[in-house]
Amino acid sequence: MGANLSALGSEVDGGISPSRPRFDDIPESCVASVLIHLDPPEICSLARLNRAFRGASSADFIWEGKLPTNYRAIVDKVLDEPKMGNLRKKEIYAKLCAHIPFDSGTKEIWLDKGTGGVCLSISSKALTITGINDRRYWNHISTEQSRFNTVAYLKQIWWLEVDGELEFPFPAGTYSIFFRLMLGKPGKRIGRCVCNPDQIHGWNIKPVKFELTASDGQRSSSQCYLDNLGSWVCYHAGDFVVKDPEKWTRISFSMAQIDCTHTKGGLSLDSVVVCPSSLGKFN
Repeated sequence: MGANLSALGSEVDGGISPSRPRFDDIPESCVASVLIHLDPPEICSLARLNRAFRGASSADFIWEGKLPTNYRAIVDKVLDEPKMGNLRKKEIYAKLCAHIPFDSGTKEIWLDKGTGGVCLSISSKALTITGINDRRYWNHISTEQSRFNTVAYLKQIWWLEVDGELEFPFPAGTYSIFFRLMLGKPGKRIGRCVCNPDQIHGWNIKPVKFELTASDGQRSSSQCYLDNLGSWVCYHAGDFVVKDPEKWTRISFSMAQIDCTHTKGGLSLDSVVVCPSSLGKFN
């Protein structure tokens, strides 16, 4: 018996050892049952570990829960791709995380990569701006500082009023809306983005008022003084709640400073942004 134990010991020492489970031997189904509880960036990071994690990370049932519940309606609205039905859920998620232009390029939608929350941006060209066609008051300026490559620049005006509307199949949740503004005229000098403050005036006299209304009667308003010289700031206009993702939600929003006792000018208007309130202030 001692000889047998000695022989067994020598086999182990010689490199012939009983088989042991390896990390690669974990079944994909077990890996997937863990990945389903993680956020998309964590899933993609673990997919690089080995073949089992890579295979499990592509499972449709994992990404079905990461996509918006009404993602099919969103896809129909913004993507003109008849073969979308052949894509895996992970591929659909990746496509929606890219900034997708729609409505003739005046709007963009994307999913927040970490949460899958639906975000939208609306160009200044999709807004109704009082006096926008009179070049004494407003100009459209091409700039790399805007995702739409153009902003509306206010030189001077007595009556400031900007209105917009959006109808979209939002998933259920609470959303915030922001106006992305900058005091100053965007430009470029020696390859660097700069801001010309020469025409800024009138914003310290009266606050700008922001308003939001939703199709189900929700209303919100706020007001503040603009003081963001040379930097883009997203001013909060209000929040709205979507309860039924099967119904399209229509929102109207505005910003105004209509005190005609003084002029105001030197304001750049880039866009209006809508995003889940859980993401915090959009920048």
